[in-house]
Amino acid sequence: GDHLKVCSQGYTCCSQEMEEKYSQQSKQDFRNAVVELSNHLQTVFSSRYKKFDEFFKELLENAEKSLNDMFVRTYGRLYMQNSELFKDLFVELKRYYVGGNVNLEEMLNEFWARLLERMFRLVNPQYHFTDEYLECVSKYTEQLKPFGDVPRKLKLQVTRAFVAARTFAQGLAVARDVISKVSVVNPTPQGTRALLKMMYCPHCQGLVSVKPCYNYCFNVMRGCLANQGDLDAEWNIFMDSMLLVAERLEGPFNIESVMDPIDVKISDAIMNMQENSMQVSQKVFQGCGQPKTLAQGRTARSVSESGFSARFRPYNPEERPTTAAGTSLDRLVTDVKEKLKQAKKFWSSLPGNICNDEKMSVGTVNENECWNGSAKSRYDFAVTGNGLASQVNNPEVEVDITKPDMVIRQQIMALRVMTNKLKNAYSGNDVDFIDISEESSGEESGSGCELQQCSPEFEFNATEVTGNSSKSDKTVNTSAATRSGLSQAALLLNILFLAMQRQWR
Repeated sequence: GDHLKVCSQGYTCCSQEMEEKYSQQSKQDFRNAVVELSNHLQTVFSSRYKKFDEFFKELLENAEKSLNDMFVRTYGRLYMQNSELFKDLFVELKRYYVGGNVNLEEMLNEFWARLLERMFRLVNPQYHFTDEYLECVSKYTEQLKPFGDVPRKLKLQVTRAFVAARTFAQGLAVARDVISKVSVVNPTPQGTRALLKMMYCPHCQGLVSVKPCYNYCFNVMRGCLANQGDLDAEWNIFMDSMLLVAERLEGPFNIESVMDPIDVKISDAIMNMQENSMQVSQKVFQGCGQPKTLAQGRTARSVSESGFSARFRPYNPEERPTTAAGTSLDRLVTDVKEKLKQAKKFWSSLPGNICNDEKMSVGTVNENECWNGSAKSRYDFAVTGNGLASQVNNPEVEVDITKPDMVIRQQIMALRVMTNKLKNAYSGNDVDFIDISEESSGEESGSGCELQQCSPEFEFNATEVTGNSSKSDKTVNTSAATRSGLSQAALLLNILFLAMQRQWR
């Protein structure tokens, strides 16, 4: 108490040494309060991203293993001789998910074209087919539909499911990284003086145990977190977009329901090709010409070597693969949807939630028995609004509203771009990839809170304050398929245009 001047006349301590001590301590207390809340939220998104990423990758591994095991038993040597075709399919699906430059529609079209070439040779072993002839065969794929309707349906399902899954995982990673960057707070000199006055100046009157009034604390925090408050609007739109894509993961874009039975679907297509092989072959011969017949001995050897004596055996699945990552997509989505809902209004609620901590203020009780900045009495100033522009009338913190924090402006832009990608994914449109690896996440929060030490969950109350009191507070048509006509240049222009607007249409 002897070290401080009368706080209502100045914010400094009587000696430079003590002023520095209490200034540093007040800043550290403030940073710790922000970190304590934001790290819980960051941990939630980090753990959910890792869980989803693990689930999607393991789901692909299980689907490939199931197809390989079942096709070996069903088609035997015939499948093993052509297994690289199916391995390539899964290689490309995995490459797409982790961010490879893969056009899903073109890749799936190529898979069915290659499968048709193999099948056409097998069902017509008595003929010799040149590469040029097989290229002609592939031109009749759409017209003849040798595999029935399976390729069209599977292409639609795979494209939409993978776009939704990859974009949703990216969204979780973006949320994690945004929190990491904006939770690093460095109060301005004016903010530091306000924090010092609020936290340590009661000592000069011997009021060591008297805590700041709630609304007084609220004004100080609103001023010190003005830029974080500006993040809230874009953050809430982003959360809503994540919730919409989460609905897709539960419904028509459910990647688990697409990949789990993919072996059955491909087997059905193969059976359809075999059953209609005569009609398909006749129409191809009419369009591409009659192929040359092999010598009788070569024909016999061809049939014998292929292992294709009469017809494929129908595929009856005996078992499904074990659930990926020890859970199901439905459980993962149900869990993360609840966290997304809780995370809304996090940034606008941050000042109030800091002041709810008994270490920071007296709370909403004993409003006449708290530190109001000059004495132990009621705090009579109105609480200022949220965000940078509202701080022009803040009675406690001098805020230069003409100098927004550039790190936070960059994160607002990152949220806008990701929201645009989520909206495209919701409609079934493919989107550009964002690098979501841990190594690319940029600067760390510097919180000193390791993930394994932080609480894996978070809870906060959305608090709105007006005046001198405090109060605690689907139908979209889906696209038929990925729009192949949308060029990368057009998408880039679209993103840049939207990024310059404050509101989404």
